Amino acid sequence: MQRPPLTRRRALTGGLGALAATGTLGPLTSGCSAPYDTVASDATRLRFWHLFGGGDGVTMTAMLADFRAAHPGIALEDTVLKWGAPYYTKLGMAGAGGRAPELAVLHLARLAGFGPGTLLDPFDLGLLAELGVRASDFPPDIWRRGQVAGRQYAVPLDTHPVVLYYQTEICEQAGLLADDGTLKPLRSPEEFADALRAAKEVTGRPGLVTETLGPDCITPWRLFSTFYAQTGARVLSADGARLALDEEKALRVLEFMASLGEEGLWMRRADYVSSVGLFGNGDIGFHLNGEWEISTFTTSGIPFSMTPVPTLFGTPAAQADCHAFVLPHQRDRGGPGDRAAHTLVAWLLKHSVDWAEGGHVPAYTPVLDDPAYLELEPQSAYRDVIDHVALDAPAWFTGSASRMWIELGAVFSGVLTGARSPRNAVAEAKKRLRTLLDTPNPLPGAAS
Repeated sequence: MQRPPLTRRRALTGGLGALAATGTLGPLTSGCSAPYDTVASDATRLRFWHLFGGGDGVTMTAMLADFRAAHPGIALEDTVLKWGAPYYTKLGMAGAGGRAPELAVLHLARLAGFGPGTLLDPFDLGLLAELGVRASDFPPDIWRRGQVAGRQYAVPLDTHPVVLYYQTEICEQAGLLADDGTLKPLRSPEEFADALRAAKEVTGRPGLVTETLGPDCITPWRLFSTFYAQTGARVLSADGARLALDEEKALRVLEFMASLGEEGLWMRRADYVSSVGLFGNGDIGFHLNGEWEISTFTTSGIPFSMTPVPTLFGTPAAQADCHAFVLPHQRDRGGPGDRAAHTLVAWLLKHSVDWAEGGHVPAYTPVLDDPAYLELEPQSAYRDVIDHVALDAPAWFTGSASRMWIELGAVFSGVLTGARSPRNAVAEAKKRLRTLLDTPNPLPGAAS
């Protein structure tokens, strides 16, 4: 089996992620620009920390090079830090000391636990408007998630949701494509199962492959969260302070997921790398994953496309998080450096059609109607998911690479592999969520 190239996501779910979670790996950094003392003395210094590696890193590096060429008066120094726990620890410590960079990237669902007002400074919305960026340019729900106590602490760059990948040739042979070559609508658990059966008849293999096991296995959580959100229920209360899991709806979703494995329609045992490899080799009809693997499958040359996760339980929804820009706390925030940070944010948003090539859906909605974006295939095929993303409730333990993802991923992994019953999984999930709710935020200086 061909092994897909290492990505930041694959690193987290494999050995690198395990080391990062324990702090064994240091916060590896690499500056992508000349040191400040080598630039013109009258240039405005702008330090930008982010966590983009792999294909995302290549794209961001090119975008930042274009920004430098267009803004010779800004001395941009970008630093890439190790994705996951080391990044957030270093960023939090920098904000706590008030000696942070002018700009950084944060996953939006982690904002509430990161200390807005202590570790982060708010954006100047008037300055952003002067630069051509306004609240009305973003989906309302995503924009509001960047607010705390009426102030804007995060400006979203994108959303990266769970999507459904499908092999077009397999689906055509299975009679699953519409006249325009797209996947026919699947509107219920029964229709989804029938589609997997049809794909299995073509290939002789399970119709669907996903990550179901492995170190820091989070895909089972993301898939449960997607289907559970479609029921209209919540895992936590809207403010993230209380347990709100609806046992009946959670059990319905988990029993559906388990039934597909029991029937041999969902491959029961596959780690992240093998799940991507099996789909990338053209062996399996369907794959549920984040949209970031688009480059992997494009490179492999298989005939595939993508679509939002079908609405099987009533309400359109797909589990997602968002990359967002934040202003780490500085004791003397303001002046030319702060203006340069806002300038970079506005520029990257307006040029995010380039960012979309890697699969992420731009949060800056004017880009969604840009002809250059609409020409991207299959990226533009799932752009409507921007209106139906299911973000985690705001709590210190939620969001990308969070304790909740890892702990509940392990619980629901057992349902997919057959090692744990759905009813047992619901009970265990509630137990672990209560423990997380009772645990104070360990990040120094942040809100609990």
